[in-house]
Amino acid sequence: MPNADHVRRSTPDKVQQRLEKERLQRVAALADAPADVITQHIKDLDRAWDVERVLEANASTLMLISLGLARLHSRQWLWLAAAVPSFLLQHAIQGWCPPIEVFRRLNVRTRKEIEVERTALKALRGDFADLNFEGLDPVSAARAAIEAAEEPQPS
Repeated sequence: MPNADHVRRSTPDKVQQRLEKERLQRVAALADAPADVITQHIKDLDRAWDVERVLEANASTLMLISLGLARLHSRQWLWLAAAVPSFLLQHAIQGWCPPIEVFRRLNVRTRKEIEVERTALKALRGDFADLNFEGLDPVSAARAAIEAAEEPQPS
């Protein structure tokens, strides 16, 4: 997931810290929850849109709208239809483009961030026998689960 790393690196520190704090709070809130509640949140994460999907959907929408406006009102709207793919190209090459910062400030996460939260919740649910969070307060358990989820997995 190289683009996820580029997105995280290009996200302002304050925004990245807020996103990580909110993730910790979400996981901690579920640390003592019954398995079915955790399972429902995992299902919600399975449907969550990551920053790449949000970028693609917004780009497509803007292009279609600008082409429609160019056809119906003024050809000057074609500048927007030309600008949007340039942002997509920039994102494909550099892993970042200006709309990404806006989406990050709107709490849109990378696929990797969503997967870490998902894996941390699975760990708290007890899916991984080698991880035990007994005796830990919810925040400590959440922190330990997130750290375990962020560790690179052997190939």
